[in-house]
Amino acid sequence: MKIYTKTGDKGTTALFGGTRVPKDHIRIESYGTVDELNSHIGLIRDQEINPHYKEILIEIQDRLFTVGAILATPPEKEVLKNGENRLQNLGIIESDIELLENEIDSMENELPPMTHFVLPGGHSTVSYCHIARCVCRRAERIAVHLDHNESLAEIVIRYLNRLSDYLFVLARKLSNDLSAEEIKWIPRK
Repeated sequence: MKIYTKTGDKGTTALFGGTRVPKDHIRIESYGTVDELNSHIGLIRDQEINPHYKEILIEIQDRLFTVGAILATPPEKEVLKNGENRLQNLGIIESDIELLENEIDSMENELPPMTHFVLPGGHSTVSYCHIARCVCRRAERIAVHLDHNESLAEIVIRYLNRLSDYLFVLARKLSNDLSAEEIKWIPRK
């Protein structure tokens, strides 16, 4: 597979199914942001953290490739000429969301209750989690925008929403594991 094709030199790119769109199309922005998120999660995984978290992050990265493929497929190209759904065996399923929820619950059981918002930071690994969380929220916003223009499977938006929650709780858990100070945000009076 050749890395450069020169087909994008005039500012267009191909979606799954061959449709060409401008590189600033909302669909490209959507899966490009998911790709950015995946890279940030790789950075978290490269840190000295609990091996269990690394396993979960690898699973998440795999699911994000699936999300990217879904986002890269326009609705009119989901069904092939033979009637088969291109995304039939490539999907986000309910158990993917349940995995995130179970992980969130497990981590929260080991953390003190949250009484205030917390300022991102305290340790570089924690900061990487917060950056990934912010990129995830942006990916979610762009996916919602895409859904307003072209139909998108609702489970993709739910997955991104739950993933941002997971990344927030992971940041808190890593703060705890790394003995990093969690600074509460207390508004001025």
